[in-house]
Amino acid sequence: MSPFEMCEIKFHIKLPMDVMRQLVRHRTANLNEYSTRYSIAIDDTLEASEWRLQSSDNKQGSNGTLVGDAVKTLSEKERQLHLLSKNIYRQRLDLGVAREQARKDLPLCTYTEAYWKMDLRNLLHFLKLRMDKHAQLEIREYANAIAEIVKELFPLTWEAFEDYEL
Repeated sequence: MSPFEMCEIKFHIKLPMDVMRQLVRHRTANLNEYSTRYSIAIDDTLEASEWRLQSSDNKQGSNGTLVGDAVKTLSEKERQLHLLSKNIYRQRLDLGVAREQARKDLPLCTYTEAYWKMDLRNLLHFLKLRMDKHAQLEIREYANAIAEIVKELFPLTWEAFEDYEL
């Protein structure tokens, strides 16, 4: 696999902070993330399109979705919380509070951006883990999108990866 370490791919990605934390777990990458310590936070959040239930056999995963009146209630409370957090953040900035402190109550669903560079060997390992059905849905969606790019750039490598790893 060492020849695949000679090929590096750099992505410019935009994703929620909680999903970014799963990307950061792969310490084989170089990362340069947009900093809300120096810059104003990106005014974009990810709102849940559904409320997944905790898996009974996988502490890290979900299984099924919540149904009924609670779905609407949770979604409305989420919107209210996001709006409150954004308003407090903006108010702090307007009053001159330092960005590094004003950001402290932003929700993890606030988007961030980063340049993320990884060699092909480690990227394939990341994809094997994060495309797996046990991975969190949100990181799995990013992994699948990244996989399409890898498939286009390295068709022979991707074919072997599918045959022998996936």
